Amino acid sequence: MIVGRKQVNADAQAQYLSDVALAANFNDLLAAAATAERDYRDAQATARPLGERYALAKKLDAALTDAMRSAFAAVKAEIGPRGYDDRIFKRKAMATPTVHALNAEAERLLTLRETHRLTGIPPRPAGVGLSPFPSYGTQPATSGVVTSM
Repeated sequence: MIVGRKQVNADAQAQYLSDVALAANFNDLLAAAATAERDYRDAQATARPLGERYALAKKLDAALTDAMRSAFAAVKAEIGPRGYDDRIFKRKAMATPTVHALNAEAERLLTLRETHRLTGIPPRPAGVGLSPFPSYGTQPATSGVVTSM
């Protein structure tokens, strides 16, 4: 009796196709991250205002996050759709040189992003992202419900 290979379910196939589409943009996202880093480093070197450096740092964080997600999607795409359901298949595929190299690149981008988040983002300048109405000293509007007894 010949036993057939376990078929990939529809959910795993959908995740795989999603990861393949995201992985296809890896080079563009990596180039965008490099551009964002260059802009941020130029702003640091020329001592631009804090608000501008903060905005560029957040842009770099978003670009690194997108590139990292794309790199991890490339790892999953290289493993294939069976890797979503079959942990043994995934573990064997993780040991191949191609997947190992892709995973190393994804981990490198993750480390860059986390290092940037810990040390590279300047403090938020006053007035950026804050409500124009201070919350101290004001009472919120009630909807007619009495809560005191």
